[in-house]
Amino acid sequence: MKKILLLILSITALAFSLSSISEEAKSEGEAMFEVLGCSSCHGLGGNSTDEDVPSLAGRDAEWIVQQLEQFQSGERQNAIMNAMAPMAEGFEDFIAEYLSTQGLRE
Repeated sequence: MKKILLLILSITALAFSLSSISEEAKSEGEAMFEVLGCSSCHGLGGNSTDEDVPSLAGRDAEWIVQQLEQFQSGERQNAIMNAMAPMAEGFEDFIAEYLSTQGLRE
């Protein structure tokens, strides 16, 4: 009985820890998105109001990371993004996690 109770408590603690990590990543991603100036083109919460700039809200996190890495490496070319993406280095996952949780506004 003690082992089962200990297992349940461990699982519960792990679940809360993972939830906290996810919220922390989302918060850090939001901060980085704003500090780096991403919202000036991609809009608040990743909802662009410019038809020439893609909205990133609600996009798959892995896809967002992949795009940032391609701009950083020069594999993908865009004058603005090739200059901006390197500033996000090390924060790609945080930014992507934040954007993937944002709702797309029509």
